[in-house]
Amino acid sequence: MKTVKQILDAKGHQVLSVAPDDSVLDAVKLMATKGVGALLVVQDGALKGIITERDYARKVILEGHASATTPVRQIMTTKVLCAQPSETVEECMALMTEKRLRHLPVLDGNELIGMISIGDLVKTIIAEQQFIISQLENYINS
Repeated sequence: MKTVKQILDAKGHQVLSVAPDDSVLDAVKLMATKGVGALLVVQDGALKGIITERDYARKVILEGHASATTPVRQIMTTKVLCAQPSETVEECMALMTEKRLRHLPVLDGNELIGMISIGDLVKTIIAEQQFIISQLENYINS
């Protein structure tokens, strides 16, 4: 099974982020522009939290706050579970399923090196299964 490092090496290490004092409106605009459902909240190079579309729906829309004047720090999730580069797809899938997460920042020590999504994991698993099926078909047909 592939590791988180292998996934990041294939997809890239780009991290989309906002600062804690940025407005929620700016964060949601960035998510929409980039076609993502979550952004990391980073200040002075350190991970401070994560903001997701779910945070926006539950903590801004349902509570009647104004997106333009609400800072990200007010709605971000601060207890962020992270993955390590050496963890496997299976380990991350188990964690994300158990904790009902869709995104995992990846830390190498204290350095933020990327983020993986449940979609990245599913894509990797499907590719590995297709490879196994192909190998079995070749074996059967030879």
